[in-house]
Amino acid sequence: MQYLHADSSTPVIRELVHQVDEDRCILRWLWPDGIQAVYIHRVASDQEVLEQPAIDSLKLYTRDEYKANNGYHERAQGIGGWVYTVFACWLDNDESVLILQEDGQNRKVVSTGRARIIYSIKQKQRLFQKYKTIQMRVTTEVPISKDVICYVKKQGSYPSNKSDGTVYPFVQHFNPGRNVLPEIEVGKNDFIRLFFTDGPKYGQLYELMPE
Repeated sequence: MQYLHADSSTPVIRELVHQVDEDRCILRWLWPDGIQAVYIHRVASDQEVLEQPAIDSLKLYTRDEYKANNGYHERAQGIGGWVYTVFACWLDNDESVLILQEDGQNRKVVSTGRARIIYSIKQKQRLFQKYKTIQMRVTTEVPISKDVICYVKKQGSYPSNKSDGTVYPFVQHFNPGRNVLPEIEVGKNDFIRLFFTDGPKYGQLYELMPE
């Protein structure tokens, strides 16, 4: 298979739309003239979307199948979301050529619901001590990468956002259920709160809330 970057004369996918109906995801798009098949690529929305995905990750779907089914249907699985990319495919001397679009009209992010991340922060402090002990607990519905959330420490009051204090990463991934983290020691006037490392990105997939 060959890859070809689209230009003004290349057939491309237009008007890609989606519909989530209970447990089904339906994709529809405008077929360019002369194109009888497409390749469809799907990846979790918290993963990198490759410009040229591997051949074995692509699914062939013909124009006849599209007409018979009134679109492309797939079961909407899991919590979070998926990124679908539809590549126009034409034949050049009996070899398939995949059209790479840079305008994004052949790509759609489909949300299947946000997973909840619930956290609690318990603190213990003895009289006349300069430090206090913090115990964090994180409860999740699905496995969560350590890169999704971080904790922020601020002196004098609770931080209001990720930039309102000192950011600390987590060192281990979170399993479904309750995750009790090792205790840490902070100053008696320090306060901690959890935030997404990338709010616009992970806020579409997860809901972060205190217990």
